[in-house]
Amino acid sequence: MLDHVLVAAIGAIRRSFDDALLERQAVEERFQVDVLLGDVSWETSYSLPGEGTPPRVRADLSLDWPTWSQSAYRSWSIGEPPEDRPELVIEVALRIQRLVEPPDPKVILAVLPEETPALDGDTLERSGPTLEQVYGKDLDPPQCAVEVSYEGTYTLSEAALEDGEALERPLQGLARWVASTLVRLADLPLAFLPPDPEADRT
Repeated sequence: MLDHVLVAAIGAIRRSFDDALLERQAVEERFQVDVLLGDVSWETSYSLPGEGTPPRVRADLSLDWPTWSQSAYRSWSIGEPPEDRPELVIEVALRIQRLVEPPDPKVILAVLPEETPALDGDTLERSGPTLEQVYGKDLDPPQCAVEVSYEGTYTLSEAALEDGEALERPLQGLARWVASTLVRLADLPLAFLPPDPEADRT
């Protein structure tokens, strides 16, 4: 059984990121259930429009609904207030890819704040950057990428528990922040490889 809060959060994210004029990477969307622990997770990816395949900059968003949050929500729904309000675990990974060479991490972090705008008082905190180099079969010059993640929890308010539409406002703010941050990353003076024409035709 999927609780309506999780479904409402997924719907609010989709609408908010669409309203921010970001392009959803449909092939990257996943919905998973941990059959042992009962945790539910949903993942999706967005990019700036017209970026080609793969896009130069991308935001990978993951939403986790842990078992204890599900139990707390069900207790609340039958009139038994839980000790702690349910939480959504959110991660936003900002990725720059198709790079000709590894970038200076300081250049990337210079345009990324240490935390996101508040989600009803909660913020997502920035982690350190991860650099990646991928070689082809013939050991041609590698494609490089850098990724910086923001992670944290969003404690659901009483209004959000009663009406999933209350999730819209904070998630709209997050979507606008992601869109503006992707623009800042795309504007950095970095050298990019061209998009893959074969991927664009699939």
